[in-house]
Amino acid sequence: MKPTLLVLAAGMGSRYGSLKQMDGLGPSGEAIIDYSIYDAIRAGFGKVVFVIRHSFADAFREIFSPDRFGGQIEVEFVYQELDDLPEGYTVPEGREKPWGTNHAVMMARDVIHEPFAVINSDDFYGREGFQAIADFLRSVEGKKGEYALVGYYLKNTLSDFGSVSRGVCSTDAEGCLTSVVERTAIARKNDGKVYYAEKGEDFEVSEESVVSMNFWGFTPDYFAYSDELFKVFLDSDAVKTNLKAEFFIPYVADILIKRGDASFKVLNCDAKWFGVTYKEDRPFVVAKIGELIQKGLYPRSLWGR
Repeated sequence: MKPTLLVLAAGMGSRYGSLKQMDGLGPSGEAIIDYSIYDAIRAGFGKVVFVIRHSFADAFREIFSPDRFGGQIEVEFVYQELDDLPEGYTVPEGREKPWGTNHAVMMARDVIHEPFAVINSDDFYGREGFQAIADFLRSVEGKKGEYALVGYYLKNTLSDFGSVSRGVCSTDAEGCLTSVVERTAIARKNDGKVYYAEKGEDFEVSEESVVSMNFWGFTPDYFAYSDELFKVFLDSDAVKTNLKAEFFIPYVADILIKRGDASFKVLNCDAKWFGVTYKEDRPFVVAKIGELIQKGLYPRSLWGR
């Protein structure tokens, strides 16, 4: 069995200022997505599914066509749109914001029937994370409710050009997730310490904290849980009072953990994450990719062009 990689690429990159999923950062025009897929192929993934939107589908599909990867991995596309809702539900008047990461995952329910990993399109996760999640997914084939999260150390996930939001993880004695608390406006201050902001105040957080970078591993039964809990979310007061409320993966994970329906093994990863949250991040990412190529970790041209 080869696991599948689900790439969440429907975001438009509002802070970055352009469609960052397609920005060529490698020496042969590779996007960050290319490096993720390259690492996934090396780890033994057999298929990649892109979640995109119809508004930029033609441009995206032209770039990330199956031919790009030289037949090394199967490619499929699914679409996340605001009106993709369960029967009987409608988009609240005035709602424009997409429904969030777990809604994006749900869009792949008809094309994924094997254990799968979920990643963001604009994050560079490193080879170690893909190998760890691939090994885990192969171990849970045919099982239910045994999921995973690749955890990164907070110090390895900060941006030099602005604050970031991270899900700070807590685990039990077996290394399984007990909670993910979303912290916003995380940044290193002048005193060298790391803080997050809440209700106008700054609170220190350990730079050794393990955080979620939205790199998850699931078995296909997760889709049924998602369908069930999306209706719960849509019926909640949060949706009725907030036109920007989102159906995030940690929201579902928290409920499943508390109900005892699933466990999430945290696979700690020492790799240094980097991404293009801000336009100013771009030269740094280009330089980091160049360093990895110099070390022989990646070829100058991933796909031999």
